[in-house]
Amino acid sequence: MAGQDIEKLIKICAKLPSLGTRSARRVVLHLIKKRETVLQPLIEALRDVEHNIKTCEICGNFDTTSPCAVCSSEKREKNTVCVVQDVADLWAMERAGFYHGQYHVLGGVLSALDGISPEDLNIETLLSRIRNNMITEVILALPATIDGSITSNYLVSRLKEFDIKITTLAQGIPIGAELDYMDDGTLQLALNSRKEM
Repeated sequence: MAGQDIEKLIKICAKLPSLGTRSARRVVLHLIKKRETVLQPLIEALRDVEHNIKTCEICGNFDTTSPCAVCSSEKREKNTVCVVQDVADLWAMERAGFYHGQYHVLGGVLSALDGISPEDLNIETLLSRIRNNMITEVILALPATIDGSITSNYLVSRLKEFDIKITTLAQGIPIGAELDYMDDGTLQLALNSRKEM
């Protein structure tokens, strides 16, 4: 049986998405076997992330600077904001490389079951951004789930006070799907076929 320190590492790794206890054991065993080439660089990278990563004060993205590279880029369209549930969704859109506007990370979706109300999300900062900038379009790129739809409808009701175009991704994304798991082609088709709400 593994020692106490190893068991502790296995338990921590098992908490990561897509890793159960068995997978975590394999990961930890690999790390131990490859201390010089994998474990040490991983420790250094984790330490760097712990000390250097900031949450962007504008959009909510993670980066080493705030504002993040997306918000501070002069090449990006400043009048379009794509609203996403989480940073993983922002990264999925960026990975695909076809969207060139701004982002806004809500930090979740409304959920009565989980007790998530509008006050728990970054909605007021979104409204403030629209109020204080030349935003002409808000794209709602939220999950195609019941909670995602409820959140989209709530945002539409809050955004009605502004003279802006409100669109949502087309239904090429399956119901219940997360943006982070979509392939680039599906994401691009959904974005290009967005419809006004």
